[in-house]
Amino acid sequence: MSTPALPVLAGAISTLIFVASYVPMLVKAVRSRDLSSYSTGHLALATIGNLIHSLYIFSLPVGPIWLLHSFYLISTALMLVWYRRFRLVNGITGSLERVSPSGDDDDMDSVMVAGGAPDLSPCSPFSRHRVPA
Repeated sequence: MSTPALPVLAGAISTLIFVASYVPMLVKAVRSRDLSSYSTGHLALATIGNLIHSLYIFSLPVGPIWLLHSFYLISTALMLVWYRRFRLVNGITGSLERVSPSGDDDDMDSVMVAGGAPDLSPCSPFSRHRVPA
């Protein structure tokens, strides 16, 4: 095996490993439509970063890095689109509402939630201070 073939082989193998590691995340995102653990900022920055990095990657000779970077570029863009779409479909608007952990609206241990996430501010029930109902 010649010297240039070994790095290309290593690049091809690592590309397959990286792609294989991302596929379960993408499948789970599509099936569950739950991307609540992601943020718009993270997905937008990842997509923008990949777009800018494309200027460098696609100036290189064609090789495994093109495939890997194209996969990352498409994956982050899809995740951003799915995040925005599923968020709207699921009705998560980010508005605050009062939710009682016990299901009883008269419960004094109400939790403020924004888009389904508990409020972890110093005055929330998760801190030492109580939030009056």
